[in-house]
Amino acid sequence: MNIHTLSKEEVLKSLVTSEKGLSEDEALKRLHEYGLNEIKEVKGKPLYLRFLAQFTHFLAILLWIAAGLCFLSEYLHPGEGLLSLGIAIFGVILINAVFTFVQEYRAEKAVEALKKLLPFNVKILREGSTKEICAENVAPGDLVFLSEGDKVPADARLIESNYLMVNNAPLTGESDTKPRSREAYIGDYLDSPNIVFAGTHVVSGSGKAVAFATGMSTEFGKIAHLTGGVQECLSPLQKEIIRVTKIVAVIAAVTGILFFTLGFFTGKSFWHNFLFAIGIIIANVPEGLLPTVTLSLAMGSQKMAKKKALIKNLTSVETLGSVTVICTDKTGTLTQNKMEVEKIWNVGAGLKPALTKDDVVGHSYDMLMKIASLCNNATYEDGKYKGDPTETAIIKAARETSGDIKAERVFEMPFDSERKRMSTVCKIPLYPPFSKGELSGIPLFGKEGEGEILQEKYFVLTKGALESVLPLCNSILSDSDVKSINEDDKNSVMQAYHSMMDEGLRVIAFAYKSVGAIHEAPLQSDIAELESNLIFVGLMGLEDPPRPEVPDAIIKCHDAGIKVIMITGDASRTAIAIAKQIGLVKNIPVVIEGHEINAMPDNEVREKLLSEEIIFARMTPVHKMRIVTILEDEGERVAVTGDGVNDAPALKKANIGIAMGMTGTDVAREAADMVLLDDNFASIVSAIEEGRAIFENIRKFISYIFASNIPEIVPYIAYVIFSIPLPLTIMQILAVDLGTDIFPALALGAEKPTKGVMKQLPRSPDERLLNFRILSRAYLFLGPIEAVAGLFGFFYVLNSGGWQWGMVLPVDNFLYMQATTACLAGIIISQIGNVFACRSFNESVFSIGLFSNRLILFGIAVELILSVFIIYHPLGNKIFGTAPLGFSVWLILIPFGIGLLLFEEIRKFYAKSS
Repeated sequence: MNIHTLSKEEVLKSLVTSEKGLSEDEALKRLHEYGLNEIKEVKGKPLYLRFLAQFTHFLAILLWIAAGLCFLSEYLHPGEGLLSLGIAIFGVILINAVFTFVQEYRAEKAVEALKKLLPFNVKILREGSTKEICAENVAPGDLVFLSEGDKVPADARLIESNYLMVNNAPLTGESDTKPRSREAYIGDYLDSPNIVFAGTHVVSGSGKAVAFATGMSTEFGKIAHLTGGVQECLSPLQKEIIRVTKIVAVIAAVTGILFFTLGFFTGKSFWHNFLFAIGIIIANVPEGLLPTVTLSLAMGSQKMAKKKALIKNLTSVETLGSVTVICTDKTGTLTQNKMEVEKIWNVGAGLKPALTKDDVVGHSYDMLMKIASLCNNATYEDGKYKGDPTETAIIKAARETSGDIKAERVFEMPFDSERKRMSTVCKIPLYPPFSKGELSGIPLFGKEGEGEILQEKYFVLTKGALESVLPLCNSILSDSDVKSINEDDKNSVMQAYHSMMDEGLRVIAFAYKSVGAIHEAPLQSDIAELESNLIFVGLMGLEDPPRPEVPDAIIKCHDAGIKVIMITGDASRTAIAIAKQIGLVKNIPVVIEGHEINAMPDNEVREKLLSEEIIFARMTPVHKMRIVTILEDEGERVAVTGDGVNDAPALKKANIGIAMGMTGTDVAREAADMVLLDDNFASIVSAIEEGRAIFENIRKFISYIFASNIPEIVPYIAYVIFSIPLPLTIMQILAVDLGTDIFPALALGAEKPTKGVMKQLPRSPDERLLNFRILSRAYLFLGPIEAVAGLFGFFYVLNSGGWQWGMVLPVDNFLYMQATTACLAGIIISQIGNVFACRSFNESVFSIGLFSNRLILFGIAVELILSVFIIYHPLGNKIFGTAPLGFSVWLILIPFGIGLLLFEEIRKFYAKSS
């Protein structure tokens, strides 16, 4: 079927549908026959292959080699105990693989769950009624409405087009916008201007189309089927974790080889040295670091979603923490987007509050309301107003004054950010007493039901920004006549305009003119003629109150070293008034309007951006893109908000593009990294706070894990240098790394943001996750305290049992097993103190609440249960080579855990006061 060659009637007939759309029963039948309108994702790597991949990465290969050497040594020299070590290392590989696989799987599912929070909805016509449904429920034959910013849900044939422009980049890769029309086309199907393809974007205009291919039958679906899946790239943070893991593993291997060699000089046998080298390697390796970080990012994304900020990819979580500038819209983001017409101005009546239908109005006021009603795309359906908030407020005011106006819209010249106005051509029936009005040049429409229609006339009705509408007018309407507009009239208009703006109102201008009969949309070149020589009618001032939570969010940003820049399409006076109300500006700000920035070179804009308080008004998306580019060139990390189709380039360009979930277009949401589900500026700040907290929590987790490496390494060094019994066995190291440490470490990833996290300056994008401060705190401060605790317990038990220096104890000696158990217990107790110490790098744990993170308490409870099993259960004794400890040993070890926490509290105190 060459659907592009058919007429409108033939299209409807061939798809067995009508201008009223499908019935619900027929749509359901077709969905059952053709399937849901969705692109089926190409199956990724099977789960079993993904699981097996966990056994072949760098760290696993290193451990495989160690295990292989253990088995080989057992074969060559049986009875050295290396068989059990080989089995233990194999257990490490298996546990690490299972842990990593489960964590990555959970993280993946968490991200999938987030995607479901933002459904793709479309407007369709079924059974003669307009409905909004999920795009996956669009069936062949459905009539789909298309408007600026929409993503086309299916391959469809246009049957109506009103200056419709479509960007086919998602399908063809070419970003040029193409005009679309409804006429039949004889030519190649893919080049046909009457076809819109699934996945493409409506740049401007509007239209209505009949879906003829859905899901995998669309051109987009065919390409997806051919190309298969594309493997996702790792985020910078994930790459850094892998890099750190490799570095630590290499250091561990080099250290193991070094001390293996050193052992020969101290008279140790080959197998003793080999055992020692394996112990050093395992003690240094940070098992489970990467999957835990990935899960932490995914869980952080879910937390943000609860705070109405939907993160589309995990990379954005880490980027949020380094944002230095937020470029934000005003309407709906800083304000509530609850528009109400507060004031109206027209000639004669002057500036006054909005009226109701019970008030007596003059001809000029009445005409303003007619334009407001007919030059408008908002609707009143089922007792509710639907549409853009600005247009909804305007049509509500018009209905409350004049009721419903009957007219036929011939065509529309849509609003766009460049023109800053919208015009419609309407055929309006004139009822008595229209002739009286005509005598004085005023088109009084009368009201339906007051008599027969005496005449139908065509009118151009225009509304938009005053600076866009007023220059098109050569006349002005009063209650008595239409007269040529003069300077006094313009001054009166400007005075009312400035007065309303100074109150923070958004001001819309209205104009009209009568024209001859027009039966179809004119050419683009004729629009300028239609919008010339208009008659100016009046102004409406709309109030959009600031969101009550925004002032506190602005203060948070200032405290956090984040600069907030308002970039708005509204006039400068309105922007300043709102900025003062929310505390964005306190002094006289630098204000730049669109026409001014056009004349500025980049260097001058760069200098202006250095101003402490700056507002950009009457901006277009092109201007926004330029501002973002200059800020990024200056090294700033920029978050920018946007909702329109033309905002997409700036959203993609910014470090963090933030789209509006409630009022934003599909195009903007697709281009963004983050979607605000409530369109609220405060949610951006909450997301930044959460992003900073997640980064800090990952550091806390690493600091906690790395601190236990020192008490695991030091016993091996002491064993080689001082010829003492080995204070800690490899199995006991594994008991810490893969047992007692895991749950407290995971609990650190759930820490709430500390009070000081939004008092710090944004971190540099070049700042490493692992810096000298973190490593020195773990390796040179906390770790040595834990090493002292472990060795103290070891020697305390040995000395209590009568051991003397130089005495050799067999590995199965009860005293030796008790002593190594005491060393293990010392590390475990110290790590309990350490988990509290690591809850904050600067804040006292007592100020944030010792028990405020219940997951920490749960983690410690699990740690203690595992410790009881390892130390007191016969099976635990057998696996880990431990022996039960007396109560006195615990008494002398507990002070080390408390002491570690107190030493860290003292360090924080002096660090904070210095």
